[in-house]
Amino acid sequence: MSRTILYIGNNLSKQSNYKTTLETLSSLLIKEKYTLILSSNKKNKVLRLLDMIFTLLMQKKKLNYVLIDTFSTKNFYFAFIISQLCRFYKIKYLPILHGGNLPFRLDKSSKTSKLIFSNSYKNVAPSNYLKSEFEKRGYDAIYIPNTLEIEKYIFKKREQIKPNLLWVRSFKELYNPTLAIEVLFLIKKEFPSAKLCMVGPEIDNSFNETKKMVNEYDLNDSVKFTGVLPSYKWHKVSELYDVFINTTNFDNTPISVMEAMALGLTIVSTNAGGMPYLINNYEDGILVEKGNPKQMADEIINIIKLNNTNLSSKAREKVENFSWDVVREKWLDILK
Repeated sequence: MSRTILYIGNNLSKQSNYKTTLETLSSLLIKEKYTLILSSNKKNKVLRLLDMIFTLLMQKKKLNYVLIDTFSTKNFYFAFIISQLCRFYKIKYLPILHGGNLPFRLDKSSKTSKLIFSNSYKNVAPSNYLKSEFEKRGYDAIYIPNTLEIEKYIFKKREQIKPNLLWVRSFKELYNPTLAIEVLFLIKKEFPSAKLCMVGPEIDNSFNETKKMVNEYDLNDSVKFTGVLPSYKWHKVSELYDVFINTTNFDNTPISVMEAMALGLTIVSTNAGGMPYLINNYEDGILVEKGNPKQMADEIINIIKLNNTNLSSKAREKVENFSWDVVREKWLDILK
């Protein structure tokens, strides 16, 4: 008998050009013969919330489960409203936990968090970091990693690592994009030909701050801004680069880093949030202190000088464990 699932989240891939967890997971579950209803594709947040509520009310009699993408920002309250409606109508709901800042939300909004996460059917943590943080606060959580359709990621073996850096993230203060410019400036002292490509949408003033720093450091000829690129395009762009830098101050297990690992880039990241749960330092990537451009630059310089290609090979091996063939049984087990 087919099971019907309502997946609540930001179904905005057509507007953003980024394939979301919602889109990836729902398409894979459909292949497993589940019936999926998705909400919402409304760009306006108020309309999106209303659409989510309306969809739940209209479909409630046929639903077996509701999956809820749960973040730490304003969308946290979307998850709260939908979860309480599910409780009222006695529908099993599963928050899927996102964002390295979610533990802070648990502490800041403890009563609301308890209503959501203590009454859920399952709390699904895509990283052991969030699983650990939830369990510290008394909530049960099951670890099911974000999945990659690994067969779609062509691994490029870099025979010689060059000072070509790639950054893929939203331009948002939380992700500290200016750190990438500081790192490039330091690397160019050792490798004058070093270059940086930055891929992602403008979210706040950090984009202007980044461009301002490029001008101040006279790096206009060395930094490329592409704006938003769909995944397949930035995957193609990645072939021109060798080192993927992740400069964030808060994180969970970002899909962009997982994708970069699958594509054969060497990962150098801050140790923010869940990153130590994704990257084993000096084994399949390098972790550095948050906000420390010298340490990140020194590590990248060292990788280039030693031509340490083993890191990227080990990273690819790791993310192959995130393929649907490996992850599917965990989902099928809880969505019986």
